[in-house]
Amino acid sequence: MWERSVSTQRLARLFLRLGLATLSLQAHGFRMTAKAKICGLSTTEAVNAALAGGAALIGFVFFEASPRRVSPEDAARLALPARGAAQIVAVTVDPDDSLIDRLTAVLKPDLIQLHGREAPARVQEIRERWGTRVIKAVPISDSRDVDAATAYEAVSDHLMFDARPPIGADRPGGVGARFDWEVLSGRRFARPWLLAGGLDPWNVGEAISQAKAPMVDVSSGVERGPGLKDPALISTFLEAVSRA
Repeated sequence: MWERSVSTQRLARLFLRLGLATLSLQAHGFRMTAKAKICGLSTTEAVNAALAGGAALIGFVFFEASPRRVSPEDAARLALPARGAAQIVAVTVDPDDSLIDRLTAVLKPDLIQLHGREAPARVQEIRERWGTRVIKAVPISDSRDVDAATAYEAVSDHLMFDARPPIGADRPGGVGARFDWEVLSGRRFARPWLLAGGLDPWNVGEAISQAKAPMVDVSSGVERGPGLKDPALISTFLEAVSRA
């Protein structure tokens, strides 16, 4: 029994180092809690709620059309208590070089999220030129979109599967849209991935169960109005993730 316990502990550490913890450990009978990213933060109260609830990642948005947009300077101030406690994500949409220069100099994010129409070559350029880890968001309507996401596996560090926004939407994410989570069930990817789109404290448990998501991302689902994060909803969401 002792030898089996040691063996399983070593196996767990190995899978964690390989970055395949959730999927591989589940296959060997381990239960892993999904990680959560709280996105679109703009107040100290919201950041504190995310950190107190155990969010693994927090995101700041740098896109003009978003009601959650903040400046790199404000984001750097808000992110101070998160250093060493959660990974800081700069959320961008088709960013130009000058914006990335500014973000890496002022905010110094752990990851840059690319939520636009960036081609794989641009994703690779950003990752290599600025030496930063990258999350590439992919809009999903059906399984064909999931198949197309494989083009980004070799050039990104994480994938994000977000609902394709409705026709006429003025931004590519954060609009509360969702897709059929079942299209991700049973799929395997070379990179860790996040599920996004229409999640809230009341459906995130079901979403994790259906998609077998190792990480989830929420923005509008923890707001009391456009861009207005509700600390109580953030806490409730993170509690629901921990129970899933």
